[in-house]
Amino acid sequence: MNDFNELTKRIKELKKSDTYDLSMEEDLSIAIMNLISLEEHFFFTAEKTDNPEYFDLLVETREIRKKLLARLIDKHEGETWCVSKHLLATTMRLMEVGTKLQASGKKAEAKDTFDQAYKTYSLFWGVRLKLIDMPKKKPDTKKDKPMTYENIMNELVDCCKE
Repeated sequence: MNDFNELTKRIKELKKSDTYDLSMEEDLSIAIMNLISLEEHFFFTAEKTDNPEYFDLLVETREIRKKLLARLIDKHEGETWCVSKHLLATTMRLMEVGTKLQASGKKAEAKDTFDQAYKTYSLFWGVRLKLIDMPKKKPDTKKDKPMTYENIMNELVDCCKE
């Protein structure tokens, strides 16, 4: 995509198309985040308890995660599969760190961490929707701010859509 108008047109087309149910896909992406987190917890529990049965649960959880991630990332270009997985894992962990910071009264640090989580999640959607070649600048703006993945996320995903 070479310009902002082309990107805007594509976003509108995506929102109208039956190809993507972005509300459902947002829920699915969060479910995948939780499965990744479960994989991590089964690993640490197996090691801390010296009980190898938790590794079996890890493998089962991983298989579920792989099937669900395949619903979102169908064509692999380079390492987009692993990139997507790690972007979702990072998002989940940053959300958890932000929540802990917020609960401990460190609101400025929490806000920064939440912002980083959202930016990472937005990068996931850039990969998912193949918007990586988006323009870097939005034309005709007073401040000439760079176009960000968060802008795209805000345009595309409406979690209230049922």
